[in-house]
Amino acid sequence: MGTLTPSGGLSPNGGSSQHLQLQQQQQQQQAEKMDNILKVKSLLSPLRESLFLTLRTGAFALQEHNLADNLKRDSVSHAGRFEKHLEDFYAYCDQIELHLKTAIQCMQQLSSAQHYLPSAVTPARIEPYMQENPGGPMTYSTYLNIVRVHVQSAKDIHDTLISAAQNISQAD
Repeated sequence: MGTLTPSGGLSPNGGSSQHLQLQQQQQQQQAEKMDNILKVKSLLSPLRESLFLTLRTGAFALQEHNLADNLKRDSVSHAGRFEKHLEDFYAYCDQIELHLKTAIQCMQQLSSAQHYLPSAVTPARIEPYMQENPGGPMTYSTYLNIVRVHVQSAKDIHDTLISAAQNISQAD
């Protein structure tokens, strides 16, 4: 008997539904990356508006100060509005910077994941006949074993560096 696919159709075996799940996960990861870029694009319009308000308020304050200097009279200070608009502008700049840095980190993480673990990881159990295919996706348990080996290697390197540092400090 087949399994129900996300599109509502019937799949003859569980393997293709696993393939669909893997594709959906990849699409979600791409959507998250695009989400940061879309946020940056959506912040561009408020950034332009904020820049316009900041420049307009600054120009108005400069004109007021110029008139006050020429006529030797006290001017009404609008520095508070200028500072508020300037803070808003910098807040938009900071948000855009944060989203761009996050997008860059996502791309670097994806690149590292593809470099160090080029085969796909399936979240579900794979039938024994699929394990014979070395080019196919690796099981989650195999993935966990690889991660454990990497973590243990990192711990061994850390311990070696600590002991070497202690030996050097004792020799001095």
